[in-house]
Amino acid sequence: MMGRQRKRVGAGEAAPLLRKDEKPIGLHFKEKKKKVDIGKVFINISIGLCIFSLVWFFYALYMRSSLAKRVATLHPSQRVLDDNSTSAEVSPERFWGSYRPQVYFGMKTRSPKSIVTGLMWMRQFSSMDVNLRHTCEQGDGLQGYGWLMHDGLSFGVQEVRDKDFTLTTEFVKRRGGDHGGDWTWRITAKQHSSSRQAPVISLMFYAAADTQGSLEAHVEEKKGLGSITGFSEELGHFKITFRKPVTGELSNVKYACYNNLQTVTPGLERLTDIVKNSLSRRFVYSPPSGEKRHYIAVDSYKPPHQQHQQNPDDPRKKSDFLVHQVTVETPFQIEVLFESASFHSRPNQLVGVTMTEELERRKSEFDARFERTFGLERKGFSQAQVRFSKAALSNMLGGMGYFYGQSVVQSAYNEYPLLYPEGALFTAVPSRSFFPRGFLWDEGFHQLLLSKWDPQVTREATAHWLDLINVEGWIPREQILGDEARSKVPGEFVVQRNENANPPTLFLALQELIEQHSSDPDAPTSLPTLAFLRRLFPRLKTWFEWYNTTQTGPVPNSYRWRGRDKDTNLFLNPKTLTSGLDDYPRASHPSGEERHVDLHCWMALASGIMASIARLLGEPHVDYEQTHQVLSDNGLLSELHWSDQLGAFSDYGNHTQAVSLQQEKVYVPPGQPRHHYAAARLVRSVRRAPKLQHVNALGYVSLFPFLLHILHADSPKLEHILRDMRDPDKLWTPYGLRSLSRTDPMYMKRNTEHDAPYWRGPIWININYLAVRALNHYSSVEGPYQEKATALYNELRTNIVNNVYRQYVETGYIWEQYNDNTGRGQGSHPFTGWSALTVLMMAEQY
Repeated sequence: MMGRQRKRVGAGEAAPLLRKDEKPIGLHFKEKKKKVDIGKVFINISIGLCIFSLVWFFYALYMRSSLAKRVATLHPSQRVLDDNSTSAEVSPERFWGSYRPQVYFGMKTRSPKSIVTGLMWMRQFSSMDVNLRHTCEQGDGLQGYGWLMHDGLSFGVQEVRDKDFTLTTEFVKRRGGDHGGDWTWRITAKQHSSSRQAPVISLMFYAAADTQGSLEAHVEEKKGLGSITGFSEELGHFKITFRKPVTGELSNVKYACYNNLQTVTPGLERLTDIVKNSLSRRFVYSPPSGEKRHYIAVDSYKPPHQQHQQNPDDPRKKSDFLVHQVTVETPFQIEVLFESASFHSRPNQLVGVTMTEELERRKSEFDARFERTFGLERKGFSQAQVRFSKAALSNMLGGMGYFYGQSVVQSAYNEYPLLYPEGALFTAVPSRSFFPRGFLWDEGFHQLLLSKWDPQVTREATAHWLDLINVEGWIPREQILGDEARSKVPGEFVVQRNENANPPTLFLALQELIEQHSSDPDAPTSLPTLAFLRRLFPRLKTWFEWYNTTQTGPVPNSYRWRGRDKDTNLFLNPKTLTSGLDDYPRASHPSGEERHVDLHCWMALASGIMASIARLLGEPHVDYEQTHQVLSDNGLLSELHWSDQLGAFSDYGNHTQAVSLQQEKVYVPPGQPRHHYAAARLVRSVRRAPKLQHVNALGYVSLFPFLLHILHADSPKLEHILRDMRDPDKLWTPYGLRSLSRTDPMYMKRNTEHDAPYWRGPIWININYLAVRALNHYSSVEGPYQEKATALYNELRTNIVNNVYRQYVETGYIWEQYNDNTGRGQGSHPFTGWSALTVLMMAEQY
């Protein structure tokens, strides 16, 4: 054969011997294969790790993005209120109202972009250059203002006492047509008896659109607006008529000067500035008998010069803004009439004698209903005290606002704040001048009073709040909705953070609705409650669970407020704004080890009411009952919060009392001018290191197991609380319970060089109401301290009612808080939020 032949080794032949340095072929191949396999393994592992890292990276991005969106994602359950629930079609009787609590007098509809109407005024020929009144401002120095009567539905009477004259603003609504019906305003001006000459006043009536709808001015001779006609999708066609000033219903028209302004506005918060920047002195006031004088009036709008701004124009859509100015000498009366074009069966115009008769009928109905509801005359209160209590209720009803807009929110997963979804809020406000917006923990107290007067208001307000809940179960605690509301809030308070809670006081209002329903399920005012609770319940469950998971404490069944101030260097005691009690002394060094007794008690209350609602609806309720039983266990409460040293309930945390504010030392090199260096601040000095212990601050927080009825009637600790309450060196004053014991080191101490004491001594009516309510409870429950509770109840109730009434008479206002040494009202005013609970104490309705 040609070519190479393979040599075969026979069975009997021996294999050729290898040289000494030669390896077997198979072994060489295996070693090479092994090296290749290990390399592949390393490559595969590296590829796998890369893939895993990429997957994990994108998953983390997705999760962070998803978590970041949750803070601004609304709850998925059916809304409590239908989208059109506040429309003229569904709720015509509540469509128009005085839902602009931030202005002295104005009306709007309960709709997102309402046509708004309002009143500004100014005194002519005064020592002040321009004293324009519009939004409620404490700096205006009015002698008093507020609603004397307001039923929350169809009419209101308000009195505004300026320097030397009084304006009475009245309105009456009349139902009819398809767009909420008609209304009429009557403004009456009278000079004070102390005035040497009759003041000349300019009233400025206005109407403004809010990005939708149109307004058209109809100018009469002498530059006055005879009327405004307009159209919007919600109102259809309408007409606003300005009647001439008279001294009475049947008297002749008075001499007056008229002016008007026709312009546009980018936002409702700009209305005051636009009017101020349109004023001119070129007009002459020339009455038939009297000297000619130049007066100030609207002319044409001149935008202020915007320095250092490349784009001074506001990018928002401009809306019609019309002003009708009447300048006239007191006394006088002017009526403004709104008429809906769809009201075809109108019997007559709601003006003059017809207006007077309708107003008197509403007043009479209000008086009768007030006495039926609260029975103050039967209890022997004087007519003056009854008028005061009517004003307190009316101011809360007249302080109901309808807001629409977006909150600004942030979570730990957001680098920057986000806009919350647009939403509406129908709510009472704490103070028309200082807090003209919704506050979560205030609202529960507001609705305790309003639920007695009109349970439907409570159902709607509570529904609006719960419809703002997000998917996590969080509700922004301060609702700053719309540009008008935001313009009144300092920037540092605008952003709402989703770890921050507020006391869940809405459960108090729900408890009242349940009790009303249980006592008379067939009453017309109670019939809608069951259906309301059924729609509310899914959101209520999530809200409760949010508290029960995000606000838990370091040990089982304990709770801790999140959101305490973190800059411990500047605060004598870092504030806990989320608790509602702001600067009330807590642990000196905030930490995760804190336990807050007030939040524990709020959760005990909330779980009990959740159990009641679930049972009423036929929903699972055992878990809520068990939670309530555990949190209400007096032994557990004492174990977590009773301080033997203080002889009272207390917070627990990393704490020292050896703190004070000291002037900061600023080093200035020799020869250098002092003014080149920062001013010395007050900073906190810690003289002794903190340790885990009870905080031992005796005050409102110590009372919470008593305030929310968690303590058993036979508990010896109840005796301690009653004794501390009645001790003048601790909490007792002739005007109510002070917020912090006089013996506490923090009593009336400033928290920073700029922060005066707030909850460190002054008397607050909401907590005093809870105390009176609790004393009433323990006075009706058999126990060893029943008699003592009864005596304290009578004494404390009398002290609070007498002082709040006395301060109203002396100052013209109901106040935010009261001085614990003098009883004088202090803080923001008028404060007819929870301070109006005085009415319930007078009526003894808890």
